[in-house]
Amino acid sequence: MSETRRDMVHAPAMPALAEERTPHTQPFWEAARQHRLVVPRCAHCGAYSMPPKGFCPSCRRQDQHFVEVSGRATLYSFTVVRHAVIPALAERVPYVLAIVKLSDAHDLKMLSNIVDCELKDIRIGQQLQVVFQDQADGVTVPRFRPVHP
Repeated sequence: MSETRRDMVHAPAMPALAEERTPHTQPFWEAARQHRLVVPRCAHCGAYSMPPKGFCPSCRRQDQHFVEVSGRATLYSFTVVRHAVIPALAERVPYVLAIVKLSDAHDLKMLSNIVDCELKDIRIGQQLQVVFQDQADGVTVPRFRPVHP
C-alpha cells in the first residue's frame, strides 16, 4: 500500500442506507439528495435530535418537523477505520468515522465521515462544513470536510 493510500481519507460506500429509509428518515434523505442538511426539531419543546426517530427524545412527543441547518460543525470525536469489517468496504479504508457537533442546532451531535483531507490533518475541535456525495446507487450522503482558513 502506498504512503498516499494510507494517509488520505476515503469516503466509505454506504450501500445499506437506501434500504434503511422509513417515513421518519425520508425527509432527511430527500433533503440530502437536494444537497441540503436538515435535522428533526420538536414542535413542542424545540429540541433537536439525530438520527430521525419519529419522536422527540426530550419530551417524547411525536410532533417533529425538519429544519434546514447551515452544515457548519465542529469535530467532537473520531476514529480511523483501517480494517474493513464489511468486505464491500475493503477498497475504501482508511476512512474516518466521526461525531460532529452541528453549530446552529444547539450543538446537536451527528455521526458522519470526514473526507477531503489527509489523516494527519484531522484534529478534535476543528471546524467542518458539510459536503454531499452522490453515490452510484442514487443515495446522497452528507459528510464533512475541514474548513481551511
